[in-house]
Amino acid sequence: MKTPFFTVLIDAYNYGRYVEEAVSSALEQHLPPEEREVLVVDDGSTDDTAARLRKFGNAIRYLHKPNGGQASAFNYGFAHARGEVVALLDADDVWLPEKLARVYETFQQNPAASMVYHRLHWWDGANETNADRYFTAVSGRVTESRRMLLQYAMASTSCLAFRRTMLDKLLPVPEMLRSQADAYLTALIIFVASVVAVPDYLGKYRLHATNLFQVEGKSFSRAQIEHRMAMRAALLAEIEHWLQANGSNTRSADMRAYLTQWKKAQELDSFALEAPGRWKYFRHLVGLPWTYGEIMTRRHRVYSYMKAYAALVLGYHHIHLFDDARRKRKEWMASSSEETRMAMPSKAKAAGATKS
Repeated sequence: MKTPFFTVLIDAYNYGRYVEEAVSSALEQHLPPEEREVLVVDDGSTDDTAARLRKFGNAIRYLHKPNGGQASAFNYGFAHARGEVVALLDADDVWLPEKLARVYETFQQNPAASMVYHRLHWWDGANETNADRYFTAVSGRVTESRRMLLQYAMASTSCLAFRRTMLDKLLPVPEMLRSQADAYLTALIIFVASVVAVPDYLGKYRLHATNLFQVEGKSFSRAQIEHRMAMRAALLAEIEHWLQANGSNTRSADMRAYLTQWKKAQELDSFALEAPGRWKYFRHLVGLPWTYGEIMTRRHRVYSYMKAYAALVLGYHHIHLFDDARRKRKEWMASSSEETRMAMPSKAKAAGATKS
């Protein structure tokens, strides 16, 4: 049997209502079928996931295991994957038909690349899509540039594809990561080899109530936040452990700046559970331009410092007044600019009439 270029690895847990769409999107790729295998790891689902997947027959490889979380499902899938490249797909997301062909082309053009990633639409599950607000295209050997380290952001599972020979250097994924196992891989793969960002939208990230990081029009429950914080703490500890074990100085200025993204995220989540005092919130806010100032625009830096000092007066619960005032000012300026633009033709006509 020919070894496929891709293993499409779909980890599923109680997403029966979504998984058929995910699998179908993988099978309908504009790529010869012999160049990909679709491997679904059912992480102990108790819903109708297994029954829904039977319809695909031999078109997929279905593996069932006891529930262990995302890292456990990834490790199980990696152990059974035959492809040169492993492309991850969450069971509640979908790919656009050209995704694998585009990723294949990118890997062929970049033989030293360890990972290729791309943009995802934010999707309501029906017809409405929105732009990914956080994607930053960073390509190359990220660790060789402080600026690139600061710009490099964690990407969602369904946009990640790893060259297997390089991925193996990070395995197994620590299995206490019941979630955020994708972040473990994304965070560390840049220390193995170069990565390539594809600016195209090649998939859809489904927004629904059980998402851990993005929900549409709703706030996160306390349980969601606490789980997210527990997993992030474990994630950060495991990232630091791998880096130290592989010769990185985690106390260097660049490395401390890189790891700040998880520490700041922890602080922000903790504030949602217990509001900080003014001074503590000020230190959180002012730390952002201190760390990321070199990749901010001058206007963004000024705004960040202004907001930090406003927090000393307004506090955590009322800082929205600062943002509200800023937004209203921008709306007023845009409105004034539009009124001026509309008035110009009238003035021109009046001037022409006078001249005649």
